[in-house]
Amino acid sequence: MNVTRGFTGRSRARHPGLPPGQYDAGADWPVLSAEVTPDLTPEEWTFRVDGLVAEERTWTWAEARALPGSVYEGDIHCVTSWSKFGVRFGGVSLDVFLDAVRPDPAATHAVAYAHTGYTSSLPLADLRGGRAWIAFTYDGAPLAPEHGGPARLLVPHLYFWKSAKWIAGIRLLDHDEPGFWEQNGYHARGNPWEEQRYSGD
Repeated sequence: MNVTRGFTGRSRARHPGLPPGQYDAGADWPVLSAEVTPDLTPEEWTFRVDGLVAEERTWTWAEARALPGSVYEGDIHCVTSWSKFGVRFGGVSLDVFLDAVRPDPAATHAVAYAHTGYTSSLPLADLRGGRAWIAFTYDGAPLAPEHGGPARLLVPHLYFWKSAKWIAGIRLLDHDEPGFWEQNGYHARGNPWEEQRYSGD
């Protein structure tokens, strides 16, 4: 995925909740991936939380889907300048998984890793307190493979490259360990409202 600084996208009426430098994608949901979409079935999918935790744990698809469900209704924002409003994802709050493994008090950051090998790095605080999900559905239907199905990380208050598609696990650390795009010049956090697109922003 090539991203050019200053990209503004199509001209559209401005949504009142639009972060700076973004455009309203409307009904569109652009497909942008750093890797080829994998052929990953729910039966093959697993999710693991490891690193600085009291008990590392892996969930199968059936085990993860049996956990208490949660819904995110709101907006998402991509670093390539599109925003999408009024989306609805269904899944499980990441707090449920983190509570089960009991993070070490020394843990401050996380690396989300995908079944494809893709990684994204995040402050642990951005994954706690009802701010992140493992999402299985979009608008009531199974999440499409090109959008990260069968399951993706969802961290909607940050630029969408942080929401790793085809999520395989979260590793908790006591330091920041840059992920794929962070190693290639993107911002360590990625707050859309502060236009944290690139390192140094």
